[in-house]
Amino acid sequence: MKFSVVKWEKIWWSISAVLCIGSILAMVISYYSIGTILRPSLDFAGGTRLQVELDCTIPNNCDRAITANEVRQILEAENLATNSSIQIVGGDQHGISIRTKTLDVEERSKLQQVLTDKIGIFDEKTIQIDTVGPTIGRELFISGILALIVAFAGIIVYLSFRFKTDYAIFAIVALFHDVLVTTGAFAILGLVAGVEVDTLFLVALLTITGFSVNDTVVIYDRIRETSKTTDIDNMNDIVDEAVMQTLTRSINTSVTTILPVLAIFLFGGETLKYFALALIIGFVCGAYSSIFIASTLLGWWRKITNKKQAIPAS
Repeated sequence: MKFSVVKWEKIWWSISAVLCIGSILAMVISYYSIGTILRPSLDFAGGTRLQVELDCTIPNNCDRAITANEVRQILEAENLATNSSIQIVGGDQHGISIRTKTLDVEERSKLQQVLTDKIGIFDEKTIQIDTVGPTIGRELFISGILALIVAFAGIIVYLSFRFKTDYAIFAIVALFHDVLVTTGAFAILGLVAGVEVDTLFLVALLTITGFSVNDTVVIYDRIRETSKTTDIDNMNDIVDEAVMQTLTRSINTSVTTILPVLAIFLFGGETLKYFALALIIGFVCGAYSSIFIASTLLGWWRKITNKKQAIPAS
């Protein structure tokens, strides 16, 4: 028995609608909770990030876990608590990541000394200090958004020339679906786990659009060829046939792409962890939207336009 994508199109559309609405709600809640739809990292917000870990080679230095409350009390005593974020890092909770306003060298040294006096001796090898000005952060954000817009525009132009305008429109709908769901997932992670997005997140979104549109182009190309070279008159059958011919390829491509990214997520360290997670979410959404959303939407639209063209002819 052949699997029919079109037969269950309303279910696919409903699943996507729930995911998109949930993503929008998450971003709205995030906006009213923290002032932005995503929790920005130092790259975008600007400021100073100080990350340190206790030196556990020193006796009794790591006898207890560090708590966010005691770190916040230290920041309040130093008048640095406003607009600062604290994250306890490390499996044993012996590390701190603090993001605060831009600090000069003297202020950073003073903060490190106070943390050492109040909490314990930190391993100098683990000390990481990053400072980004608010202007640079704003420019990075604007550049990233412009890159996404240019990518979407380029895809529309390319697909309009290679196929037709309606192909391009529904491909962009699928891409927007993938980007929206991925962004919504990180809005939830920002609210629940304090996950921040940086420039790598924008890179992930651009990578997701490229991966997703590649799958969509393959299916659309097969739909076009099937409609030209076969005697099938029913658009539902054309879409089903095209999807079935490309389904194995799409699944194999998605799985082989996700597996190395999953390895990066599990073993790539903190720097690449959430970049890989964004790719995993986006690649799964991209495969889903290409197979179940872009193809069925195009078939639905073509059925409507074919009916309109048939009425004057009759």
